[in-house]
Amino acid sequence: MTITRRRLLEAGALAAVAPALGAITGLPPASPAQAQTASGEPVWRHALSLFGDIKYPPDFKRFDYVNPDAPKGGVARMISLGTFDNFNIAVAGVKGSIAPAAALINEMLLARAQDEVVTEYGLLAEGAAHPDDFAWVIYRLRKEARWHDGMPVTPEDVIFSLDVLKKYSPMYASYYRHVVKAEKNGERDIKFTFDAPGNRELPTIVGELTVLPRHYWEGTDSQGRKRDISATTLEPPLGSGPYRIKEFDAGRSVTLERVKDYWGANLPTQVGQNNFDELRFEFFRDNTVALEAFKADQADWIAENSAKQWATQYDFPAVGEKRVVKEEFPINDSGRMQGFAFNLRRDLFKDARLRRAFNYAYDFEEMNKQLFYGQYKRINSYFDGIDLASSGLPEGQELQILETVRDKVPAEVFTTPYANPVGGNPEAVRANLRESMRLLKEAGYDVKDRKLMDAAGKPFTVEILVQDPPSERMALFYKPSLERIGVTTSIRVVDDAQYQNRLRSFDFDIITDLWPESLSPGNEQREFWGSQAADQPGSRNIIGIKNPAIDALIDKVIFAKDRPGLVAATKALDRVLLWNFYVVPQFTYGFVRYARWDRFSHAEPLPKYGHSGLPSLWWFDADKAARIGKRS
Repeated sequence: MTITRRRLLEAGALAAVAPALGAITGLPPASPAQAQTASGEPVWRHALSLFGDIKYPPDFKRFDYVNPDAPKGGVARMISLGTFDNFNIAVAGVKGSIAPAAALINEMLLARAQDEVVTEYGLLAEGAAHPDDFAWVIYRLRKEARWHDGMPVTPEDVIFSLDVLKKYSPMYASYYRHVVKAEKNGERDIKFTFDAPGNRELPTIVGELTVLPRHYWEGTDSQGRKRDISATTLEPPLGSGPYRIKEFDAGRSVTLERVKDYWGANLPTQVGQNNFDELRFEFFRDNTVALEAFKADQADWIAENSAKQWATQYDFPAVGEKRVVKEEFPINDSGRMQGFAFNLRRDLFKDARLRRAFNYAYDFEEMNKQLFYGQYKRINSYFDGIDLASSGLPEGQELQILETVRDKVPAEVFTTPYANPVGGNPEAVRANLRESMRLLKEAGYDVKDRKLMDAAGKPFTVEILVQDPPSERMALFYKPSLERIGVTTSIRVVDDAQYQNRLRSFDFDIITDLWPESLSPGNEQREFWGSQAADQPGSRNIIGIKNPAIDALIDKVIFAKDRPGLVAATKALDRVLLWNFYVVPQFTYGFVRYARWDRFSHAEPLPKYGHSGLPSLWWFDADKAARIGKRS
């Protein structure tokens, strides 16, 4: 299961935003294992969890990790990299560049508790009910839920939202393709029917649906023009959340203001959160310029994604004077795969031996030393950083699962623990390049006049497509190594719009891509690696994988009946993905880096799965602000 709101947030100042949401009151309690009453009627639940216990009871007062007495007020100024020309999430990733603020003014039916692995409590919905076989789910809206214009949130809004998001967003179309029908089932109830029983994740991911106001999108703007949900817009949209857009400068800045009469302010899971009167986002196209603005006190927080800058550029006086605090927050709620990704739709990359040869040509250790000051570690799993990563040889339930696809996967899955080649010194690099050349020769290639040739005598050429300076630096470092094995390599740098257009049409050879993974993988794995998504423009199966063994293992993940079964199936999937060499794995770092002007406080300790808790768990601290002086 992925958190769809995060797909709309940029990596940086808002990457860790997971607003705590409403608990349910007035509903009968239900244990996770109890799905129906003795009469066969579904039990209404105040929270949903895929496996295990639900921590907070229906009558809980607040989350444990908040300060219920946190003061309201103040301004938080944050930095965003890139630009924006759109507030409409229905076409995010398809048209225009979405502003992160757009994800903060809308709400979902459910939302995650930041101190539990996978448990979601109600926000717009006050309860959910589903049968034992998970064939459908009914959500009941809170009668007090309101849009910012005072209109109630209705079942018609929910149904409209599902329809338009599936219609205009490839991401949502894939994520919700198993929802075959949504219908009003009472004054405040919506019933979602699924295409098959047994998929225990579907009730929960329906709860992640971002709800949009139908009456607003079907109405007219201030100029009398009919709004168009299929188009980008810079008209601040109507929302239902604790913040709304106050003002903006297109492509440069967005300011949110706290909604003083927010309908959900007194919900137990909202206590102690959404404390700032204003959230301001300043946009910069370049990280170096953004850092200079932060040093000049033009922003309160900066998320630092550059290992070089973190190591070398934070020695200005305010750091030494303790007016600026550097801090790293552990990432406990997600894993990742990041790597140079091949486009399997190109005949160039059909042979796994060639793809593996590219891995042997990648000297991560030297790149880490030269570019990243030794701060990173090599990725060895598609679920790197969490307990779902495979290691060693398969055994137990994982082995049993793999036996079902033995004839469709590489033999090494059963005989050899996966490991990336290790470089970092001349001897190791030479050995890796020799192995790379052996694999290429085995795949039918040969080197003539320092050029890699296929069996027909055609030179092997590739283009690495990039959109930003960090990706360009990595590609430039990799290029000489590829050329040492005879691969003619070019690097094409394009702007954001061109890059997204080329990805949507799968017009590339190699890119750098990232796949975030939750602690409870599920239906999104079909979008990442499933055959059905391979030819869908805009899908996340950017590689173009069409592998029946992987499809079968994804089903094992989705239909796992308990946590041990999910872990075993995920590790089996991970192992098969690795041994097909669909990417050249790059690197990861188990923390998010932040620097901040010391004007703020948060409750202690921060929740395990909440990263930094920014900005929802923090508040403006007037005493600290007075000690370090006024803002510039």
